[in-house]
Amino acid sequence: MFGAGHLVPQSERVIVPSVTRAKPAAVPPSAPTAAPGAVHPVPRARRAGGRPAAPGGRPRTTAVLLPGAGSDAAFVAAAFTGPLRAVDVRLVAVDPRPGRGVVAGLLTDLGRAARAAADRGDALLVGGVSLGAHLAVRWAAEHPGAVGGLLLALPAWTGDPAGAPAALAARHSAARVRAVGTAGALAEVAATAPRWLAEELARAWSGYGAELASSLEAAAAAPGPTPAELGRPTAPAGLAAVPGDAVHPVAVAREWREHLPRAALVTAGPAAFAADPAVLGRAAVLAWLRARSPAG
Repeated sequence: MFGAGHLVPQSERVIVPSVTRAKPAAVPPSAPTAAPGAVHPVPRARRAGGRPAAPGGRPRTTAVLLPGAGSDAAFVAAAFTGPLRAVDVRLVAVDPRPGRGVVAGLLTDLGRAARAAADRGDALLVGGVSLGAHLAVRWAAEHPGAVGGLLLALPAWTGDPAGAPAALAARHSAARVRAVGTAGALAEVAATAPRWLAEELARAWSGYGAELASSLEAAAAAPGPTPAELGRPTAPAGLAAVPGDAVHPVAVAREWREHLPRAALVTAGPAAFAADPAVLGRAAVLAWLRARSPAG
């Protein structure tokens, strides 16, 4: 356990107190949003008048971020809107297209949003949460010249997902949904998981409808970035992890930090994260700022 502000060796920092919490019974989620597959530009400082450039004439920066398995753009917005606004970055949160094609859909919509940012002349950050972080790194490995930075929260595995706790959790959740329905699976989660997690899952999973189980299965089968892919993007990368999260082990984030050419890791306490998702976004943004600093 680390106290507030305790520094951990080499570009890893605990920014809020860490406490032990129960192992999640299912994949951490978020809340539902509008149309599946939609790309949601999130207002920056109440749209900031739609200005094409940041104050001082600097090019505007847009962050295109993807959700995790069983999650959506609403959770991404809850976690990242405030922290990104604080550094004058516009957020575009991408919603999943539920079903077996959920992974391909996220990659397609990331590419579409990235092209729109380039057409506006914006600098580009890409990233996401869990599965979203995996896909963003893989996309950045194929388009390294297009990416000015990465925001990577809760990475869950590297390469092959076989045996990864998050993949096992997603497959188990999908099996329970198929066996007892979404309501039944949520009731099982509520009996064992922290209240905040059960409530988040209930909100998020409703947006997937009949495609929830197949979406979770597709996410569980998706390869994470390999060490070689992690080594390709040379832009600064901010990693965020939560100590004690058995589904997204801090060890995976540390492994990614070792392979990414320019990366820093900030960890956020689980109790604070449960109370406010923006703690996770703040950790990722702080890590990104640290990674791009010459002294970082």
